[in-house]
Amino acid sequence: MGYILDTSAPPQHTILRGRVYYFQLRVPKQHQQAYGPLVRARLSECGKEAAILASHLSQLLKQAWSSNTKVVVCIEQALQSARPAKTTFAAVAEEYITARRVDHKSSMVAVRALLTVAGDREVHSYKRDDARALLAYLQSNGNKTATVRRRFNTITAILNYAYQELEIDKRNPFSKMTIVGEGLDAAKRGTFTEQELRDGYEQSMNSVTGIPLLFPILAETGCRLAEVVGLRVEDVDLDAQVLHIRPNDKRRLKTTGSERSLPLTHTACLAFTKAMEYSNEGWMFPRYIKDDGCYATHASNALAKWTKRRWGMTAHSLRHTFRDRLRAAEVPLEAIDQLGGWSSVSSIGSRYGQGYSVEHLRQYMDRIAIT
Repeated sequence: MGYILDTSAPPQHTILRGRVYYFQLRVPKQHQQAYGPLVRARLSECGKEAAILASHLSQLLKQAWSSNTKVVVCIEQALQSARPAKTTFAAVAEEYITARRVDHKSSMVAVRALLTVAGDREVHSYKRDDARALLAYLQSNGNKTATVRRRFNTITAILNYAYQELEIDKRNPFSKMTIVGEGLDAAKRGTFTEQELRDGYEQSMNSVTGIPLLFPILAETGCRLAEVVGLRVEDVDLDAQVLHIRPNDKRRLKTTGSERSLPLTHTACLAFTKAMEYSNEGWMFPRYIKDDGCYATHASNALAKWTKRRWGMTAHSLRHTFRDRLRAAEVPLEAIDQLGGWSSVSSIGSRYGQGYSVEHLRQYMDRIAIT
């Protein structure tokens, strides 16, 4: 916000501790049951902002205490409503990522790209020229058109959020950007043959590291790599032969439809049983769980080396193969979408009801199980 720390006497109803101003106000005895003897709250490192917040909060409290109503002022909400709105792109981006719970690492790649070419400015100041500069920058770095589109979608979403929250009436300059040759550079992913899957299962089961075990698990469940790498031990029920894909504090899911329960084939159970040797009390694959989240990309890179050296394909090809196997077994489309956590667009009716039971899905999985 550009404020300079005020080194003079603290504003009224505040105290300064280090570089931080705190609000402090004694509570009348008749209201101490609701507030305690003293109201204290962190305000800001900026003296000017602290003065504004302290004045706002003290007025609200004194008005509440002098009235005959029994309304209790929520201190945090009162301060939040009085804080100056974040108006620079970087600040709004952090707020958007937190509020919408989108993938932080992926979103920040797009944010840093825009900051590189256009700088961190007031959100209303970005223009179409900045969008063109971002497009040129991404293309010059060798990004495929699908990647460029994802980066633009992220920037567009952040600015749409900013315009809504700040009540800015402005066309988003990053929306509907034309990307020449979009989609033409996409490489069709290969799929594994049944024999390649069998060979992969045998090699992974005999491996002395836990990484190759992801191969049969992904192939026999059709899960996304992050869904498996971010599993908690309690998500794997080997007694019931069921896998629960659900969000946790280290790994979110891609869509709401991604949360699901899957029947495990015999091979998947064997792979999970062996993977338990590398687990800890909480996580199935603890080597990829850090304080700040699930490092699925590291697992992807490690497994890609293993699969590319043998078949020239990445682990994501297993998910494509899984869908092809279900399709070849004439499994209904709705069941295929439910098993893989894909968004079902076949019909409106597919979004109604509870979907297939685990035991019903097990009948379909038995059709494609490789033993």
